[in-house]
Amino acid sequence: MSAKIRILLADDHPVLRSGLEALLSLEDDVLVVGHASTGEEAVEKSSLLRPDVVVMDLAMPVMDGLEATRRIMALDLGARVLVLTSQTEEEFLLPVLEAGASGFVRKTSADVDLITAIRTVAGGEVFLYPSATRVLLKQYKQSREPQAEGPLEKLSEREREVLALTAEGYSSAEIGKKLFLSPKTVDTYRARMMQKLGLTHRAELVHLALQTGMLKPA
Repeated sequence: MSAKIRILLADDHPVLRSGLEALLSLEDDVLVVGHASTGEEAVEKSSLLRPDVVVMDLAMPVMDGLEATRRIMALDLGARVLVLTSQTEEEFLLPVLEAGASGFVRKTSADVDLITAIRTVAGGEVFLYPSATRVLLKQYKQSREPQAEGPLEKLSEREREVLALTAEGYSSAEIGKKLFLSPKTVDTYRARMMQKLGLTHRAELVHLALQTGMLKPA
């Protein structure tokens, strides 16, 4: 991206917000455009400031980060939500993705992972740790049975391959290497696939892969 990635930091701890802003200020391609200390404020400032990425804490007063994520996605502003949390994957991962977030970063590893995660979700990808797929499968199987293929019948075999690898968290470049395609061709397949399925966000592909049983244990 030529323009800087505009960031809204939503966390109720001012010291943490300041620390994150200091960390992000070291990067040339990101810019913190605002702070929010409650979920309600995060929704309001997302509408006002139009950030590219909202870095969202889950445990906030007035309105928690999960509900704030739902409301931000409902506004259809084009913002991606990246959850930053100290909670475990088992506690929140499936609800967070179902709310429309594009990934999560553990607070304990924010100094290492946050910049990469922001760039990933700003580019339209989903940022998940390798262990996330196993957690998603376990939770999804406990909560409901996978649906029949349904929408997947609209897709070609190559489009299904791209869908499966996207849902597993691979980038366009990584998918291209696996399928012997250029990253641009992978993006073309994905765009065509999302148009056929009526999807607008990459995170929705993860949901679909879960619903249809496409995601399999490693």
